[in-house]
Amino acid sequence: MYFTSYEFLGFVLVLGLLYYVLPKKAQWPLLLLGSLAFYAASGPKYLIYVAVTALSVYGAGMLMDRDRNGVTAWLKAHKEELSKEEKKAYKEKHKKVRLAYLLICLLINLGILAVLKFQHFGWVLPLGISFYTLRAVGYLVDIHRGTYEAERNPLKFLLFISFFPIILQGPISNYNELAETLYGPNKFNWKNVSFGLQRILWGFFKKLVIADRVLAAVTVFIKDPETYNGVYALFGMLLYTLELYADFTGGIDITIGVAEVLGIKVAENFDRPYFATSLKDYWRRWHITMCAWFRNYVFYPVSVCKPMQKLSKFTRKVFGEKAGKRIPVYLSSFFVWLATGVWHGATLNFIVWGLLNWLILMVSEEFEPLCTKFHEKAKFSNSFGYRIFMILRTFVLISVLNLFDCFANVGTTLKALLSIVTTGNYAGALAGAYEAFGLSAADYIILAVGIVMMFLVSLIKGDGAFLRDKIAKLKFPVQAVIWIGLFVLVLLFGAYGQGYDQSQFIYNQF
Repeated sequence: MYFTSYEFLGFVLVLGLLYYVLPKKAQWPLLLLGSLAFYAASGPKYLIYVAVTALSVYGAGMLMDRDRNGVTAWLKAHKEELSKEEKKAYKEKHKKVRLAYLLICLLINLGILAVLKFQHFGWVLPLGISFYTLRAVGYLVDIHRGTYEAERNPLKFLLFISFFPIILQGPISNYNELAETLYGPNKFNWKNVSFGLQRILWGFFKKLVIADRVLAAVTVFIKDPETYNGVYALFGMLLYTLELYADFTGGIDITIGVAEVLGIKVAENFDRPYFATSLKDYWRRWHITMCAWFRNYVFYPVSVCKPMQKLSKFTRKVFGEKAGKRIPVYLSSFFVWLATGVWHGATLNFIVWGLLNWLILMVSEEFEPLCTKFHEKAKFSNSFGYRIFMILRTFVLISVLNLFDCFANVGTTLKALLSIVTTGNYAGALAGAYEAFGLSAADYIILAVGIVMMFLVSLIKGDGAFLRDKIAKLKFPVQAVIWIGLFVLVLLFGAYGQGYDQSQFIYNQF
């Protein structure tokens, strides 16, 4: 069921009406039934994967929680009979038991994900499996750490795993944050409903007017890289970066908007990423919940594990305190970006993409002291013009890295990038490049207007509640003109009909 389909809109409408009409205690069971029905629409057999993940993680979480509580109760009952050494030995024994539960469950779920991503049997990857697996793993690790208690109700936990707006492409919400509003009761609140509908409409605009219109041109470029090289490759690369932003952020807008209509708070996933002044800054702004997940559940565990501590001690002894500290950090970051690349796709292009991000970030980290000195001495580096230069520089770098998403073959990607600087067809081809991808002059005008609109909304931090709060303070006729106008733009200029195929969101494939 496509987010931008009439079926989805009807589904949300009916679910929303029932959600607020039925008794409050029926809200979360209704959401569970609706979420399972939504996911079953992609193929009933895929519910098996969701069920296996939910049941295995729920069971392991309960076992770890029960063991931890049992240890606490037993030690309390026998505190006068045991020495400190005996208490410590008892605790260590049960830490190993809980670790065994954790590792077995991780092996099951990450094993399923790995087999399906690396499989060569022609199986279709279940929609959203990467996202709900990461969400489940985060929950399991938090239970092992004792961050919060395990969810006692297996059906409530199944809802956490399968909640329909976020199951396909995130955000990768933490259990304790999402659970605050997911299970209700949530009273009808007109501000939540109206703001949610506005956010959905804005997501539809990004997806249908911008992303799906650009998709037609990007498809032409990807299918024939031999023909579309040089200036065409540059143009195609920039178009894909635009499509990726409008597609992914548009999908997240719809996700957050649907949850908001239901009174459920979902984490924001973007903070104006194309305003970033460096790659490090970009990854603080883009896919925020994914970056937080890999930081919390890969980087920190790897960086503090015993082998890494031994390596840190060795490197500080051999290379000195300053250099020795950095090597384990950089190595931990290497594993993070390798895992990030594999998570996006089990092909060489995604692995190279991840490791290139790692390399650039680590080199930037090494040169950061020099950059700081430069900014202190060069007064122009603090000017508005230089900030624009850094934003454009970062945007080009991101566009180059994004090209690895387009082609499964790394050689094809490198050849396309090389052609941008070696193929001397700029003078003759630049004038006709915009026509080569099958878009009309009207399409480019619509895209230009759409880009300006997205830029202005980002400029005033409008993807969250800030702009909607501002608009809500205007007189009702003005509000009506704004939102009805946006609705009409989507209806008139959405990329559907002859020449366009309705497409899923890009991140659904991950």
